[in-house]
Amino acid sequence: MVRRTLGQRKHAAWKLGGVGVVAVALLGAGLTLASADDSASTAAQTANCPTVRDKLGNVPAAALAGVEQELANLDKQIEEANARLAQQAANPQGGANFINNAILGPLASKRVAALDRIGININRVGGQRPDLASFATCGLNPPGTRSALNGNAGNAGGNANAGGNNNAGGGNNAGGGNNAGGGVAQRVSCPSVADRLPAVPARAAAEVQRELANLDKQIAEADARLAQLAIRPEGGPNFVRNAVIGPLEDRRVAAINRIATAIGRVDGNRPGNLVNLARPCSAR
Repeated sequence: MVRRTLGQRKHAAWKLGGVGVVAVALLGAGLTLASADDSASTAAQTANCPTVRDKLGNVPAAALAGVEQELANLDKQIEEANARLAQQAANPQGGANFINNAILGPLASKRVAALDRIGININRVGGQRPDLASFATCGLNPPGTRSALNGNAGNAGGNANAGGNNNAGGGNNAGGGNNAGGGVAQRVSCPSVADRLPAVPARAAAEVQRELANLDKQIAEADARLAQLAIRPEGGPNFVRNAVIGPLEDRRVAAINRIATAIGRVDGNRPGNLVNLARPCSAR
């Protein structure tokens, strides 16, 4: 079972802080991985990348949604690399430098671009551009070790991001920031999935990993939308439910069904009750 930190709803200009712990990085975080014949477990190395959220200062309210999106991109990149590492553990290929050349090298290049976009988002609205270039390079964790992620730090009960996808509430960020007059940005709370999965066959691990990352990306996108609404409210009292939470739940149904199908395709035992975890989500 993965334990996650409790969250805080953020002020519209809040300090992006906290080191996330990946909730599922192949064996390292609550995803029980079965072998292809379901008789043994397969461990894989995971990407060991510097966290970024905890290195940022107060982010201007106008840059918040863009920065949050890029932090989610950084986490998605790590999850994609972890899926490749899982495939490499199950079916080794290439020579001694294959992982560095085919997985960690491209990961570093993608991180350079995402880190640069974070700086651009902050600088574009008048903030001081942070120097994040040194956080691009990643190494490897030993098999079974969790990757540290950035997304949604302070959430409780998620899948593959910093403390997960459930926002357990908490106080507002009274620390100010650059928009003292802004509203409080709500955060999304959804049931966790990774810790409710049955043993995952090795041949389904990469696909399950990708869909868990998709679930977290969906929540990161919804959180970014809620951050925008805190700055520029729109719609009536049901706007958040109709425009943010409802569509999120629909996307979760699709992703969770793909997880169940991936498992059932290998071992013939599709966990149909997983779809119940798609709902209910809420904004707090």
